Amino acid sequence: MPTIEVRVKPNSRVSLLEVLEDGSWFAQIKAPPVDGKANEKLVALVAQHFGVSKASVTIKTGTTGRRKLVKIDDAT
Repeated sequence: MPTIEVRVKPNSRVSLLEVLEDGSWFAQIKAPPVDGKANEKLVALVAQHFGVSKASVTIKTGTTGRRKLVKIDDAT
């Protein structure tokens, strides 16, 4: 499965994940960027979108920034 680049906007009204024209992804997350809550919600959102378990989704880079590389494994 792929590694995707995701730009994250925490503290949004809704949680959604969409692909942009350049092939990168944009995620709006309801959770605040405190104590890893936004990252947890991002992992759950990506897992739900791609139909894999949360354990199959890892944030490779950017855990403290708004731009993240997220790896998705198909092994569940």
